[in-house]
Amino acid sequence: MSAPALPHESTVQTDGRRAARERNRLAVVDALLDLYAEGNLRPDAQEVAERSGVSRRSVFRYFDDRDDLDRTAIERQQQRVWHLVEIAGVGEGPLEERIARIAEQRVALFHELGPAARVARLRAPFHQVIAAQLEESRQLYALQVEFQFAPELGALDTAARTETLAAADAICSFETYDFLCTRGLDPAAIAGVVCRALTGLFAGSPTGHARKPGNRPLE
Repeated sequence: MSAPALPHESTVQTDGRRAARERNRLAVVDALLDLYAEGNLRPDAQEVAERSGVSRRSVFRYFDDRDDLDRTAIERQQQRVWHLVEIAGVGEGPLEERIARIAEQRVALFHELGPAARVARLRAPFHQVIAAQLEESRQLYALQVEFQFAPELGALDTAARTETLAAADAICSFETYDFLCTRGLDPAAIAGVVCRALTGLFAGSPTGHARKPGNRPLE
């Protein structure tokens, strides 16, 4: 029986270079995310190089341009927090429990995603790929809201359902979370605000269903 063939030296060298390139590429991306997390949403190449441990000239060697680096960083952060996207038992249980679950889920998700989400919103108007990624995330979040409150939404006519779903989606959005952060609220307080807003929206009438905007509850 013949001995297994050893890999050719050139193949080993090529694989080693690829591995080193990928390590350096991830180091640059992680350094950028760390700077985002510290509030520096537009660090220059020197700051990224110092944090990542690669040379300044090497920062953009692994990316087509700055937009490509930003896009890759946003994608990596989304991958990091993907486990927080799912809502356990979506659409199941009493209204009060469903409100609490989605409030807790969104606050936990946006707390981790925050810096990258802010960069995505800054870059989206100037970068088609980032804009498409952002829109995809927004559609997913809106679909979660629709499933989570399907019993209440299903009891409404078409116009009221559209308006109520839009309002609930806005309450549960990153933009609302970020606005409340600027008002000095901590995550627990933000979750409380979201719960109260959703409760007012969906439990504002004696029937327990959302009422049309402008309608007063029965007295």
